[in-house]
Amino acid sequence: MNIINMLRAIFIAFALTAAMHASAQNPQIEMRTNMGVIMLELYPENAPETVKNFVQYAKDGFYSGTIFHRVIGDFMIQGGGFTQDMQQKKTRDPVKHEGGNGLRNEIGSIAMARTGDPHSATSQFFINVVDNTMLDFRGPSPSEIGYTVFGRVVKGMDVVNKIRNVPTASRMQHQNVPVTPVIIERVTVIESAKPATKGK
Repeated sequence: MNIINMLRAIFIAFALTAAMHASAQNPQIEMRTNMGVIMLELYPENAPETVKNFVQYAKDGFYSGTIFHRVIGDFMIQGGGFTQDMQQKKTRDPVKHEGGNGLRNEIGSIAMARTGDPHSATSQFFINVVDNTMLDFRGPSPSEIGYTVFGRVVKGMDVVNKIRNVPTASRMQHQNVPVTPVIIERVTVIESAKPATKGK
């Protein structure tokens, strides 16, 4: 191996190691449902307060037993706020909107659900099942501010697609509710490995 090839190999190895390290620092989420497991990667560098908010709800066990209560097959699947009997759970204070962070509402991305107030997101989220560019940040006005994307599905899009295709109906003044509940059984935060302390 000549010096140029050797340097090229070292550079490639360094780049791969750096990329793996950067990815490892992002929180990994296991969302276990009664239809399968969805794995997520969150991006705190793009949406720090949103990721912190979601991770805290997950660590508190808030999502266990909630459902995907709004499923629109050519749009998105939404969950994280209602129990199986369609009772809305009490949440913490809303989190500040963090749209315009470089992340897009594209297939497989996860974003915060909210009301007409851009800063009203609490626990509910949705996973985009198509490219929803109309939900992206386009400007600071309420009609253009969009929805905060804070992560993406890295494994389990087959499960997402199974959920998007479930039969839905109206229930208790809510539309697009799965006829058979799609239950979020548990949401687990997978912590990155921490380096060992010197001398131990």
